[in-house]
Amino acid sequence: MSWKNIIGQKQQIRVLQKAIETGRLAHAYLFTGPEASGKESIAFELARMLNCRNSRENPENGSCGTCPDCMQIAAFMHPNIEYIFPVEAALLDAGESVKKENKKFTEARERYEALVEEKKLNPYLTPSMDRSMGILSEQIVALQQKALYMPSEGSRKIFIISQADRMNPAAANKLLKLLEEPPGHVMFILVSSRPDALLPTIRSRCQQIRFQRTSPQELRLWLEENRPDITEPELGFTVNFSRGNLALAWELMSRSGSSEGIPAVLLRNQAIDYLRLVLTPNRFHEALIACENHAKNLSKPEVVLFLGSLLLFFQDVNHRLIIPGFKGLNNPDITPAIDRFTKSFPNPDFFAISTLTEEAIRAIDRNANPLLVLSAWTAEIRTHIRK
Repeated sequence: MSWKNIIGQKQQIRVLQKAIETGRLAHAYLFTGPEASGKESIAFELARMLNCRNSRENPENGSCGTCPDCMQIAAFMHPNIEYIFPVEAALLDAGESVKKENKKFTEARERYEALVEEKKLNPYLTPSMDRSMGILSEQIVALQQKALYMPSEGSRKIFIISQADRMNPAAANKLLKLLEEPPGHVMFILVSSRPDALLPTIRSRCQQIRFQRTSPQELRLWLEENRPDITEPELGFTVNFSRGNLALAWELMSRSGSSEGIPAVLLRNQAIDYLRLVLTPNRFHEALIACENHAKNLSKPEVVLFLGSLLLFFQDVNHRLIIPGFKGLNNPDITPAIDRFTKSFPNPDFFAISTLTEEAIRAIDRNANPLLVLSAWTAEIRTHIRK
């Protein structure tokens, strides 16, 4: 990825660059901050820097991204880099061939590999298997065993532990023993959005670097410099919708110009057209038909984006109702539609609307049936808007 391709976090990058230049890297780091703020992407870039064959030529730029080591790290296949996150217990059974033929193991392995592939495409993704019980002791035992061996090449092995706060007690205690007597050739990078859930003794043995949510200005600047193909209104929508969540921003920008998936702004327009059907007298039956089509044809992320874009639209309506000349809209390209809505529906219950929509998004995230969720949302939303 290289330092220059990371979104925001300039001060945090400077701290790590200085530590590399002076040879004062800590044996263990704790990267903390909001979800999807870029903590893991910087952990991987640090790992690449310490293994890249060309990083010494331009250390201020970071890893080259093209040498064999960088390519192996990008493919999650480098022998010096260990990356763990919460997985299903079925993956941690002993590796006899009989057990590997077990259906549960095979299915869990497929889900695991799908998550890793998703992580390769989106460096800001925080992977976690739905059926996992957190980071288990078997995963840390594997790290203990791997820590016994020197790196195959280079000076260090790097163990990146995603969502470190989700270690169960046995796993946390085993990791603590490793941190108390750390091998000189191993660096630990713990990543957590909830550092207070970690053992105080673990936190005390790590150098903590705090990350902030990326600002809209930083994200916009990065997009303008690195993705000039994304123009308005997609540019503004990506910045406003992601709200500093870089995993979401990456997903939205990946849709722009891609043949896979529906572009974010087009989904937003579909959502607003659908809202018109829901609220137009004598067209509710058309809305139900559209509801069925959307549930059938949209992927899970697209349904979430569909509903989430309506949240931004309702926020804009609320702003214009309070301050008719409000300029900082999430959707400035559809200002006339926002103003028409405020005139037609001057007293919506925004708290109830937001609660209903956020509950629908959470239900989709929990793999609820999209048709049932959208149908329930459609039936209830009218009463909260027509107050």
